[in-house]
Amino acid sequence: MQARSFVFSAALFITTLLIAACGGGGSGSTPDTPPPPPPPTQTGPGDINLLFMGNSHTAVNDVPQMVAAMVRASRPGKTVYAVQAPGWMFLEERITDTASLNLLRSQNWTFVVLQAQKYSESGFYSYSTAEAEEFVRLSRRQNAVPIMFPEWPRRGIPETQRIFDLHVSIATKEPACVPPIPQSWDVAIARGGVPPLYDADGNHSAPTGAFLAAMVISTTMTGLAPTSLPEITGFGISAETQAKLRDAAAEAVRMVPPRLYCPADPVLP
Repeated sequence: MQARSFVFSAALFITTLLIAACGGGGSGSTPDTPPPPPPPTQTGPGDINLLFMGNSHTAVNDVPQMVAAMVRASRPGKTVYAVQAPGWMFLEERITDTASLNLLRSQNWTFVVLQAQKYSESGFYSYSTAEAEEFVRLSRRQNAVPIMFPEWPRRGIPETQRIFDLHVSIATKEPACVPPIPQSWDVAIARGGVPPLYDADGNHSAPTGAFLAAMVISTTMTGLAPTSLPEITGFGISAETQAKLRDAAAEAVRMVPPRLYCPADPVLP
């Protein structure tokens, strides 16, 4: 299971203490949260190089490798590498993490995907977005297109717009793409007929939910409609489920274009 990038309000102080003990996590952590896996080894610069910075919302179910597989399918013949920055951290923590900053500066990236912006679960508090804005600037210095990663809402809690608007507030200060990931989950859930998107805790993704998020991120990179994706093998998602997820992702990106806040940035050639 993974840690979510929001913080409980003071009324849930005990839970917050548990979260802090998990190191780089967020609310929703549990005592059996496994340590983060090491990032995949970078085997060399490819035609398309993707860097993901986030916490367990990115790492669990391997969203980066799902995205890479979809980009490869959309750009046959291109080599695609996806790398996760080490550890599970909020962006405000990662901005001072030497290993993460060295990785970001180690080469030019095609896209940098930024997840784990803190937000208030209750909606009564505000957390700094300056760190995310700095990551957007640093990404552009490496010739990358920055992509914010607004997370899906918790199960049964209508927080899609609040989460999305927070990430838009970053992109309006420092231009970045903002894929409608939470909206895609809302669409898929409303339509039904797919395996659960959530893990048992109602916070983290199941493989199906991670796959849907990856679809919306990959279409942000390629500029192609999700419905143009072929079946992607290797992640345990059936062809029937993938077809339904493609339709849900396509509806979400029609409603909320993912490049609304990065209109000058090129799509992949």
